[in-house]
Amino acid sequence: MAVGAASKAAVQAGARTRAGSKVKRNQVPYAVAVIAVVAVIGIWLGGQKPVLGLTWIFGILFGFVLQRSRFCFTASLRDPVLTGSTSLTKGVIIAFAVATAGFAAIQYSAVLKGAEKIPGFISPVGIHIAIGATMFGIGMVIAGGCASGTLMRMGEGFAMQWIAIIGFMGGSLWGAHDFGWWSAHFFQNSPAIHLPSVLGWPVAVFGQLLLLGILYWLADRYEQKRTTFLS
Repeated sequence: MAVGAASKAAVQAGARTRAGSKVKRNQVPYAVAVIAVVAVIGIWLGGQKPVLGLTWIFGILFGFVLQRSRFCFTASLRDPVLTGSTSLTKGVIIAFAVATAGFAAIQYSAVLKGAEKIPGFISPVGIHIAIGATMFGIGMVIAGGCASGTLMRMGEGFAMQWIAIIGFMGGSLWGAHDFGWWSAHFFQNSPAIHLPSVLGWPVAVFGQLLLLGILYWLADRYEQKRTTFLS
């Protein structure tokens, strides 16, 4: 009796497991169809203007890298607090270091050539930066992603990100509408600081790289301690 009841319970449990599991569908045909559509659009854009075709290809590849790497500025600041992982944090720091070296090389070469205007945007720094950063940070946390993360998750089918992108566009339009007011009251009265011009090129460039290196080390140490504590 007991053996029979146990066998019956095992059979019922197995049936529930089989019923609850979903049969994986073959997604290869969908992938082939998507690649074909991407290729057709790329060829059409290239026929209109070659730069459009290159931009389309770059956008597709960039989106693929974002999706596979899960790269997101919000996650780089959120994950250390929630999970203790600083992988994305260190990735963002590395990206900043590469951008620092690249932009410094471009700007310094322009200075050596005697360019009247240094390449790149040198934006005014003031209280508006703190206001905008705080508002954008709150929005990123609520939406669960920054601009790149939101676009990436839209492609993955997350419904909330479609709502977030509508708010993102609405906020951008609102900001563009009031840009003149912000410019008159904040931008024009705030200094535009170019650190190499103030501190000198060696101190500004290598000082920033040193600071990023320290932040990388701190992030790595934080993850090790958090992992050791949780284990």
